Amino acid sequence: MKPTLQLKLSQHLTLTPQLQQSIKLLQLSTLELNQELERFLLENPMLEREDGDGSDFAPPPATAAAAGGESENPPAANEQHAEAGPANLDEAGEWSSAGSGSSNRDDEDDSDYQEFQAAETSLRDHLDQQVSLSPLSDRDRALVRFIIEALDDDGYLNQSLEELLPLLPPELEYELDDLSIALHHVQNLDPAGVAARTPQECLSLQLRAMRPSPTRELALKIVDHHLELLAERNFVRLKRLLACDDDALRCAHLLICSLDPHPGSQHSVQETRYIMPDVVVRKQRGRWVVTLNPEAMPKLRINSLYANILQQNRGSGGALTSQLQEARWLIKNVQQRFDTILRVSQAIVDQQRQFFDYGEVAMRPLTLREIADQLELHESTVSRVTTQKFMATPRGVFELKYFFGSHVATDTGGAASSTAIRALIRQLVEAEDRKKPLSDAKIAELLGQQGIVVARRTIAKYRESLNIPPVSLRKTI
Repeated sequence: MKPTLQLKLSQHLTLTPQLQQSIKLLQLSTLELNQELERFLLENPMLEREDGDGSDFAPPPATAAAAGGESENPPAANEQHAEAGPANLDEAGEWSSAGSGSSNRDDEDDSDYQEFQAAETSLRDHLDQQVSLSPLSDRDRALVRFIIEALDDDGYLNQSLEELLPLLPPELEYELDDLSIALHHVQNLDPAGVAARTPQECLSLQLRAMRPSPTRELALKIVDHHLELLAERNFVRLKRLLACDDDALRCAHLLICSLDPHPGSQHSVQETRYIMPDVVVRKQRGRWVVTLNPEAMPKLRINSLYANILQQNRGSGGALTSQLQEARWLIKNVQQRFDTILRVSQAIVDQQRQFFDYGEVAMRPLTLREIADQLELHESTVSRVTTQKFMATPRGVFELKYFFGSHVATDTGGAASSTAIRALIRQLVEAEDRKKPLSDAKIAELLGQQGIVVARRTIAKYRESLNIPPVSLRKTI
């Protein structure tokens, strides 16, 4: 074929570096944004914080809460914390702090400190401290510590003694009976139930550590011989096998429910998820208004010293000119990011104002497209804005995505939010008669009486998402 020239017109989208940066910043969480800005501050001398001392990027007061409204009373966005001054020794020989807000520590503060200290002590350290004080020989103490090292974080011994025996040095000539005795020593340590091999043994060890009583003896019989019947809520057969009345069985049941099936968890260090809300919702003059959280907004500016040098040496600062342009882009994109978050948040609040007035039961169905059409944005932009962005409200701290969800039809031709239906299911279960709990079919019938058409399998799915057990496991005596 002979080569020819052809003229062709076409359209395609080209993402400029500025647009790419804008999209990237929009999808970052507040923590990720601060980390990204720290990188820019290190690489670009034309960029600086407004105060110049780094306080804008210090860890701000955060809300320790899970998205979804676990916290009922979110802290104010501008909450002030007194700084403790240097400690000194007063005349009574006790340590006190010279800073305001730290000199008058009450019992609650002491309690918080003790809980913090307890959380920092691992299960193995806690058990090892007790072993160090026990009157055991060095040989037995070493074997007890070997058992302790084999425990998992919940305090269970998941390996059998037969599996552990080959792991011991053969020259020490340990036998299976030695391991059994060591296991018995560990099971007598605090917390009760530690070193159990099954949940049944864990509950039994805790009951045996209690003071003898008729209720404890009945609970021990149930745990040792009839735990499956209790799990099935077969109270009629339990009363017949144990020859007890309703009151005795109820007391034993309550005692068993009070036991801890994970005795080692109280010594495990749980990671707290800290959330910095991007926006704050308050009611002003009868209207719910969204404002940006100033603690979450970085304050950036162009470095005046370098800008003046560049202005005085026009045409000779190619690298500085490029960095100046990048700094201006970054400041503009950061501002645009927060403006977009504010617009989307206010639109969500306007659509869900019934939720802020009456709670989850008043949540209405909402989709990303509705907000996108209202604000004349692309749906993908709204999706980026609502991901890992949080809203502090009088009802708790929520991720923006929390206000979107599927819907269920009503008999009037409308729709009900799945969040509202979950709230109604929770209310019905909390108000039910525990002796005759509501089945999924009955819950669907009750919702139908309120005009909400929900299938039984949908009720089961929502109930499981709320961690509500089935009807057979909610029945009590």
